[in-house]
Amino acid sequence: MTEKYYLDTAIWLDFFENRNEPNMPKGDWAHKLLNKIIKNNGRVIYSDIVLLEIGITGYQPYEIEKLFEKIKPILIFAESTEKQAGKAKDLSSKRSIPKGDALHAILARDNKAMLVTLDKHFKRLTDIIKPKMPQDLI
Repeated sequence: MTEKYYLDTAIWLDFFENRNEPNMPKGDWAHKLLNKIIKNNGRVIYSDIVLLEIGITGYQPYEIEKLFEKIKPILIFAESTEKQAGKAKDLSSKRSIPKGDALHAILARDNKAMLVTLDKHFKRLTDIIKPKMPQDLI
């Protein structure tokens, strides 16, 4: 069976911008992970919330489309439903986490994908999905 991964927005930005920090080569990890996924014929789910959050960082829609273009063959698009957005809003308020993070977790779970993140908020959602860090998957 093909492995499916759901990368949160920060991992996508690490990949696109090659964001590395001293002692934390996040861009390198993201590149290695995506290369491994491609090599193993895996798939990566991205969603409307990922696109929205990338846009909030300042990218224009045509720029976002261009960023994803090179890896399009491995991508699967997932549009969040009203029900998922409502559940995310509820989780956000009950667990004091950003609504977007709750929605990422729900989308990953509902698409039977492994959630890849470095964000600590997801530790409050382990009953929904078990997050993985990119460096642990490469």
